[in-house]
Amino acid sequence: MSRPQSGSDPIDVAVGFAGALRRAGLEVSLTSALLYSEALSVCDVTSRESLYWAGRCALVHRFEDVGVYDAVFAAYWLGKPLGTVSPTTALSVPVVLQVDDAGDSATDEEEPGRDSDVITVRYSATEILATKDFADCTDDELEEARRLMERLRFCGPTRPSRRLEPTRSCRGRLDVRRTVRAAMRSGGEPMRMHRRMSGRRPRRLVLLLDVSGSMERYARALLRLVHAAVAGRSRVEAFALGTRLTRLTRELSSRDPDRAMRAASAAVPDWSGGTRLGAGLRAFNDEWGCRGMARGSVVVILSDGWDRGDPAEMSEQMQRLGRVANRVVWVNPLKASPGYAPLARGMAAALPHVDDFVEGHNLESLERLAELVLTDTPRASRPRDGSRAAGPALTGASA
Repeated sequence: MSRPQSGSDPIDVAVGFAGALRRAGLEVSLTSALLYSEALSVCDVTSRESLYWAGRCALVHRFEDVGVYDAVFAAYWLGKPLGTVSPTTALSVPVVLQVDDAGDSATDEEEPGRDSDVITVRYSATEILATKDFADCTDDELEEARRLMERLRFCGPTRPSRRLEPTRSCRGRLDVRRTVRAAMRSGGEPMRMHRRMSGRRPRRLVLLLDVSGSMERYARALLRLVHAAVAGRSRVEAFALGTRLTRLTRELSSRDPDRAMRAASAAVPDWSGGTRLGAGLRAFNDEWGCRGMARGSVVVILSDGWDRGDPAEMSEQMQRLGRVANRVVWVNPLKASPGYAPLARGMAAALPHVDDFVEGHNLESLERLAELVLTDTPRASRPRDGSRAAGPALTGASA
């Protein structure tokens, strides 16, 4: 089988390799071949690993075709005899998984004596970091986790708006004014019926972060998540809960993470101090929440639930918050701990008024949280006193 020449056009190479696969019995569509040519134009064609996985991802869609692909790849790129190709007798290219440490270079030379036909597949230590508890991370790992948090799309879901917007859908309401105006430009004959229908606008997202001493292992990491939400969206509000309530929206609005972190730390005088969640929620409800900020919003409380205040006050304020908010999500980093149960006084008092009770101890759990917050799920029915009839949705590990 002829091998492609160095410097060949990616389209020519893709067409040639796709043809070889078709001759071996694989079904390769034109769309897949074009996708492979695009991959070749951006990947390192001098790397056997890049060539292998670019074709594997773009051209192979069934597991049983992998053996045929491996055989054709070895014959087309490595110059080996193709022989009789079948899913059961096809040649296979050995694949070795290797974890790259943070300090490893992607251009390290191959180890001497390694088989040249062995494909080494590397993946970043980021995949391991995603499942590592923030409390067990080193300073360097926390810094990397904070950079990854900035990529999360952490914002509220959309809701129907009262304002009508132009639409091409036939289900919309007839827009008489636009229809007549357009008809005037065509001699009075309405060529098309213009319609309007209700648009959608994002719900406000309110984040309340517990910065007390019991949350010290997690507060710094979660503050970077809060910053990513505030800096990237306009309808996001942020507060710190300790012995008092502190609004952090202005401090965290800076696009510079380091500047935002310094401003937030300076604005919170009770960082790593005591905790009075009930009193803090009362201050939020009285000054902000029940006056409009929490009305129809998604409220996310990031706290372990430890509270030195009166549990009755916590229950009362959570009940007030639940009446005006669209949804209340409680993120507890301790929820993933083996054998965890929400026995802390504050947590037990708040739980009946929470819609979703989730984990928040690592990057993976925060990714699930972002997806949960972005989803505009119907709220579970509540009694008139604002409490949940059947308790919150215990998303994640068992509580």
